[in-house]
Amino acid sequence: MFSEAMEPATINDTTFTVAPGVTGTVTLDGTGRIAAFIPSTSLAIGTVYTATITTGARDLFGNALASNFVWTFTTAANGCNPAPLVVSVAPPNGSASVCSNAVVTAAFSEAMNVATINTATFTVTPGVTGTVTHDASNTIFTFTPSSALVRSTVYTATITTGAQDLFGNALASAFVWSFTTAANGCNPAPLVVSVVPPIGAVGVCPNTIVTATFSEAMNPSSIEGATFTLTGPGTTAVVGQVTYDAASDTAIFTPSSSLALNTFYTATITTGAQDLFGNALAADFVWTFTTGANPCQAPAPPISETPPNGSIGVCPNIVVAVTFPQAMDPATIIITTFTVTPGATGTVTHDVSNTIFTFTPSSTLALSTLYTATITTGAKDPFGNALASNFVWTFTTGTSACTPPPPPTVISVTPPGGAAGVCPNTVITATFSEAMEPATINDTTFTVAPGVTGTVTMDGTGRVAAFTPSANLALGTTYTATITTGVQDLFGNALASNFVWSFTTATLACQAPVPLGSAANFDILAASTVTNTGPTIISGGDLGLSPGSSVTGFPPGTLTPPAVTHLTDPVAAQAQLDLTIAYNYAAGLTGAALLPGDMRGLTFTPGLYKTSSTVMLSGGNVTLDAQGNANAVFIFQIGSTLTTITNTQVVLAGGTQAKNIFWQVGSSATLGTNSVFKGNILALASITITTGVNLEGRALASTAAVTLDSNTITAP
Repeated sequence: MFSEAMEPATINDTTFTVAPGVTGTVTLDGTGRIAAFIPSTSLAIGTVYTATITTGARDLFGNALASNFVWTFTTAANGCNPAPLVVSVAPPNGSASVCSNAVVTAAFSEAMNVATINTATFTVTPGVTGTVTHDASNTIFTFTPSSALVRSTVYTATITTGAQDLFGNALASAFVWSFTTAANGCNPAPLVVSVVPPIGAVGVCPNTIVTATFSEAMNPSSIEGATFTLTGPGTTAVVGQVTYDAASDTAIFTPSSSLALNTFYTATITTGAQDLFGNALAADFVWTFTTGANPCQAPAPPISETPPNGSIGVCPNIVVAVTFPQAMDPATIIITTFTVTPGATGTVTHDVSNTIFTFTPSSTLALSTLYTATITTGAKDPFGNALASNFVWTFTTGTSACTPPPPPTVISVTPPGGAAGVCPNTVITATFSEAMEPATINDTTFTVAPGVTGTVTMDGTGRVAAFTPSANLALGTTYTATITTGVQDLFGNALASNFVWSFTTATLACQAPVPLGSAANFDILAASTVTNTGPTIISGGDLGLSPGSSVTGFPPGTLTPPAVTHLTDPVAAQAQLDLTIAYNYAAGLTGAALLPGDMRGLTFTPGLYKTSSTVMLSGGNVTLDAQGNANAVFIFQIGSTLTTITNTQVVLAGGTQAKNIFWQVGSSATLGTNSVFKGNILALASITITTGVNLEGRALASTAAVTLDSNTITAP
């Protein structure tokens, strides 16, 4: 084993020799650090051999060994190694009802030569293609089918005599075993285990959402408007949206409008609903409920108030405000239901989301006075439901008039002033130095020209205003955004002057991000094995494996809570399905620019890039520049392998975010020692992350393994 990755062309049978008189084959593993000399025939027994690595061996930068490395060993007097044996297999010989998503494994009596166990010497018939992988000890080999096995089928697995141990000893004879797949893919029919509203419920709120929770993970594409229905009187279909929450195995029917009062409803999940193995419900699941005579659900009380409850020394020119966790009916929150006593008169306004309501006194409040602010039960939500009780808080004004605060300022904007190449679907935002009066932030005080219409909203802090255009901006156009002096803070102070900035849209439509689905919940996701060496730290996302069963090296590797491991469970299986969808989506995009075979020293702007061959970062850095657009997307379509060399870096500039970078790799990806990499790797085969690599992103392997070694993996 070498201290670093070596140049493969310099590791051969002239620089790596065994004497006396041994011929053989020299190989270098995927990390470039482990060279193996495999003798053409068994060594002579009872003989002293000398192995030599000459100074002809060089690293990737052309540096040679300082001197020949020489060592000796003596073979045993009896050759010592009998023919290797297959000591166990899975599925066991003669097994019935084997899951159709099973992998096939064979364990040997000793370490084997991995080059001799492949899809030619380890086969599954009839007609199964796949990949063969092995564990770190080289004793357990796994055949992972490319697709699910056919149900109710007898399969034969074979290890041929081409399989050899490290001494060249072959199996004495082919090892053959068989098994039969289950008729239902091994999973029983899924069940509906709970529903909301409960079966037979009465007095149900008309704004209810109808849900059904299953006994296992379901195929999301089978949970839709045709398989989950809600009907009213006379089998009239209720219009609504059906979604599926994979985290809780729950189907959700959200009516487009409130249900009718005093009405009998029937909810149905049909046998079109299927689990991840294609198993359908055994029969339609049907339940009924009846809505109540009243809307019935009181809205939640406000989550914050200004000034805070119990405040003292409050400026007498304060405005009083509350923030609700949901939209309210503005017609019900007025001067009679939002009061400040004793004796304060004023006006009540609200923001466009109808969640922030502000009482602005007609005149300055009295000094050194205890005031009580009240939102009464006359305040209602859009369904007519009133607060369950009055919301009351108090504050005390100061002994003297407060010094007026400085006027508010705009402290940052997106896109930044002068930005170019901005996506036409961008949202324009402005962040203020303090909380602002929501009623003053609207489409007359926050404008985008020329000719852009849109909606202006404020976030919960009252500091960030967002202008969302009604349609995409024009390509290749310079726009000017303006915040006028009509905007005011909570004390009535306006901007000192209009705040104006400009930006220019891209000449081409921007690339949309790759839809990762539930795979986005994982930092590491593999199909066959996950292997770690050293104190790897995974934070921000989970570790998953499906359909394999071997995760090793944790500890010393750790997952930072709340990250967890999903080992061959429905969550990991769903993530692999979503990864396949994402991989195919990324690979199928068209209109890409040419991606060079070596990215060293280059700068890329947002967009789609493609090569049908390999890609490497041979040294230094590659820069991804979003040009001021934090939502810019980079997608790299790589037909074969992706390789980065020791100490290289992917550098982000101009607001680029790692979450918006996607590397679609048609084979395997290898990140070199101590390199820094950014983005989501979607590899068809394996991903190898060597010693000391820092990855801000995800390593998602569709059909093979993920290998780690003393890494820092952070979710983007």
